Amino acid sequence: MNSDKKFALLVLGIPLVGLVYLGLGLTAMSSISTVREHPVISGSIFILLPFCIAAYTWISASAKAYKK
Repeated sequence: MNSDKKFALLVLGIPLVGLVYLGLGLTAMSSISTVREHPVISGSIFILLPFCIAAYTWISASAKAYKK
């Protein structure tokens, strides 16, 4: 896969994945009673999950760059 296709996938894929994640979160918040009973915990998980994935990706990419 060349860099143009990777960039196009990145530009189109990340917003679509974000919308799907938002839809899953809203669906879970409206339909699952445990999520509604514990809004602080479920909201924290909903926010921290993508943040941790992004931080892991950033750190691993930086480690690869410094390794070279």
